[in-house]
Amino acid sequence: MKKSVLLSLMAIGIMCNVSAMNVSEIANNKIAINNTDEYVKIKSSELTPQVIEEILKQYPTSKLGAAYKNNSGEFKLVMVLKSGTRRTVYIDQYGNWINKK
Repeated sequence: MKKSVLLSLMAIGIMCNVSAMNVSEIANNKIAINNTDEYVKIKSSELTPQVIEEILKQYPTSKLGAAYKNNSGEFKLVMVLKSGTRRTVYIDQYGNWINKK
């Protein structure tokens, strides 16, 4: 009787350990996905013509404060509005606006 109880407790412990390892692997994969959103500062001359065209359409009286690019080809732009406030917008390399929260 003692052996069967001990054996069943060991089996439960092994199953819990295996499921805990899977959760940590999922957490590590999630961290790796977030690294693709890392933006690097670039010069405004590195913007594609489609991006420049869209900026001029949407923000004709604004100035470009800073430009950043990630590995996916997406741009993060800090626009300085005429009122002096700053707005961060995201756009892909083809000139399509991206909604990020």
